[in-house]
Amino acid sequence: MGLAPSEGAEMGKSRTGLDPQNLDPENWDELRALGHRMLDDAFDYLEHTRDRPVWQKMPEELRAELARPLPQAPENPDRAYEDFRRLVLPYATGNTHPRFMGWVHGGGTAVGMLAEMLAGALNANLGGRDHAPIEVERQVIRWAAEMLGLPRESSGILVTGTSIANLIGLLVARTATLGTASRRNGIGGAARLVAYASAASHSCIPQALDIAGIGSGQLRLIRCDERGRLDISALEAAIAEDRATGNQPFFVVGTAGTVDIGAVDDLAGLSSLCKREGLWFHVDGAFGAMLALSRKLRPLIGGIEEADSVAFDFHKWAQVPYDAGCILVRDAVRHRAAFAQSAAYLRRDSRGLAGGHPWPCDFGPDLSRGFRALKVWLTIKVFGAERLGAVVETSCALAARLAARIAAEPELELLAPVALNIVCFRYAGTSADAGWNLDALNSAIVADLQEAGIAAPSTTIIDGKLAIRAALVNHRTEEGDIAALIESVLRIGRARSVEAA
Repeated sequence: MGLAPSEGAEMGKSRTGLDPQNLDPENWDELRALGHRMLDDAFDYLEHTRDRPVWQKMPEELRAELARPLPQAPENPDRAYEDFRRLVLPYATGNTHPRFMGWVHGGGTAVGMLAEMLAGALNANLGGRDHAPIEVERQVIRWAAEMLGLPRESSGILVTGTSIANLIGLLVARTATLGTASRRNGIGGAARLVAYASAASHSCIPQALDIAGIGSGQLRLIRCDERGRLDISALEAAIAEDRATGNQPFFVVGTAGTVDIGAVDDLAGLSSLCKREGLWFHVDGAFGAMLALSRKLRPLIGGIEEADSVAFDFHKWAQVPYDAGCILVRDAVRHRAAFAQSAAYLRRDSRGLAGGHPWPCDFGPDLSRGFRALKVWLTIKVFGAERLGAVVETSCALAARLAARIAAEPELELLAPVALNIVCFRYAGTSADAGWNLDALNSAIVADLQEAGIAAPSTTIIDGKLAIRAALVNHRTEEGDIAALIESVLRIGRARSVEAA
């Protein structure tokens, strides 16, 4: 017989007075006032993000303050918050700013920020058991499968990011290939498993093979075509060669949005090949999977719905605050077979809090898991798939306009085709400046842009040339921001050219 609600409430009353074992505030009203101030400051920070420098370097004297020893005594929360405002707030990455164009970082939203606060209040552990936060994550997984065209019964979990999601996809494929006994016995030296990915794939792919015990040397990096896509004929030849030499091909990675230029592999072609060859087809869709939100751009990732597993991030183009990665697996039975384990203290039951199995910890390595699903759930509910898809479309349209502006400027050079939202270019000057070290010049231009707080593109190497890489992901970015980037690159490039002359 259970407790009556009033009895439970009486037993759970908080203690009053200063108690070293109770970390609730001594004065709730004082902390509530500080919390309201924090929330107002956070809204101001997001509302006025355009008015600040994109990024600024943290002064060394402030950096030294964050190297102080472990505090032993309590500190007033107001004073601790002032340290946050002074030491942290002005020196963040800057990816909330509309002219943050480095790497592929989403801009976040006020709604997502509020979701983080609510999740913190619940302090739910989503490793397992029967409670509403896990049902929220299950709904997010069903929405993700629907978005990408995978079966509704596909399994999945939210993780820190696509790097871990790719690793989980690989581990599921490894267990499916070698059988569940390999979880106990190891993969063994005779297993000579081989995986395949584009030469333009992300560095987390070889790292995943390393962590999985297969070895990064067992990854074949396949050449790309002129559009930056994996060359399927070269892949077929590599598979045939490996089989002829006694290796065991098992895993093929298709990339939806390469890290350097945003190219999308022929996913439909890769799916067909994998079915013919009996290989696991995995898609690294870190940011490109979000093309599925746009009816106009969805055909660019045609074939993703045929994948055995898909890894992607909500914290990039879907604008969910960090971190919010996702892994989807078509076959839930195979997914669970790669991770589920039994332990007495984790015994599942048919009723009570220990119900609700299978638990999320049956589908990944984490038993302790935060409620990151809430910010994804609220973002999708508040904005809807169509509005989030419009953000994706706008990013790609702005990238096309940026490329057009570069093509119209004689001193600038486009270094790669623009497939989606990433534009790679450089300042080349005029024909009279052919003797310059353009790599050093463009590296300096990017550093100048960042240190001045004007814009924050990144750099990469395209065909041996250092490129200024502008990745347009932030929902706040507008036409004027790409104009400011071009004008600043030209101004800084010309000024540095004069200095070097």
